[in-house]
Amino acid sequence: MLSWDDFRFIKAIADARSLNGAAQALKVNHSTVFRRLGQIEQALGSRLFERGRAGYALTSSGEEMVRLAERIGEDVTAFERKVTGRDLRPSGDLRITTNDTVLLHLLTDVLVAFRKAYPGIVLDVVVSNTMLNLARRDADVAVRATYLQPNTLSGRRVSKIAWAVFGPARQNITSFNPRRDAAKYNWVGFADHIAIAKATKWLKDRAGNSDRLVYKINTMLGLAEAAARGAGLALLPCFVGATVPGLARLTPPLPEMEGELWLLTHPDLRTTARVRAFVDFCATEVGKRRKILECVD
Repeated sequence: MLSWDDFRFIKAIADARSLNGAAQALKVNHSTVFRRLGQIEQALGSRLFERGRAGYALTSSGEEMVRLAERIGEDVTAFERKVTGRDLRPSGDLRITTNDTVLLHLLTDVLVAFRKAYPGIVLDVVVSNTMLNLARRDADVAVRATYLQPNTLSGRRVSKIAWAVFGPARQNITSFNPRRDAAKYNWVGFADHIAIAKATKWLKDRAGNSDRLVYKINTMLGLAEAAARGAGLALLPCFVGATVPGLARLTPPLPEMEGELWLLTHPDLRTTARVRAFVDFCATEVGKRRKILECVD
């Protein structure tokens, strides 16, 4: 009889198209993967892969097994979510995901304070500028600066996020009107592949000439540092611009750029003790910092 482990091994080989890649994903050695594949094929009496120059390609039997493995994996993950959701103890591992900007300028102090309040919970922080899949348990809670709550997730909006134009303090710009003056200055902005649509459109509408966008980068932290050192003006969340030395805010908060900070989790996990404890604690701590997030003078 096949075990769930057999399905995991076959899917890992199919995903990697090699034994070495599968071994790395499964955290075993190459010979173990080779031996298990042979045992599974012998037990089934059927070849699951064709070995060629491009790697391990699935046969029709292999494709059927991988499809079944994917369905089993989804069912196992769903079961884990539901069981974890019944946990009543504020202890165990808790995986938090956020981006580098929120972590550095807001969340680190909150996480350290949470650990002191809940020493039985071990935090596993995943820093990523991409949206991890909470349904697949890539993370338990996401702290995201966003304009729209994903419909499939359970969440709490904990603050608004104000944006404004910032420039190097040493430039001493005493009067700046975005519609009148934006095209007079050089700007730094987001690289195309991580462009924030609202920020990109705002800058294009006001600066107009693409020659004015002289410096593009794929991280908010780098964007703020470049502006502080004189590369150009930047459109930034106020909680970032206010904490980077050498930057000066040139405009009031821009209503059209206002975003939101959300705490998100999968509906199956929202009643888990450690998830509930973190969401409540984080919401309270962020509330103490709302003035800087919402740029309230």
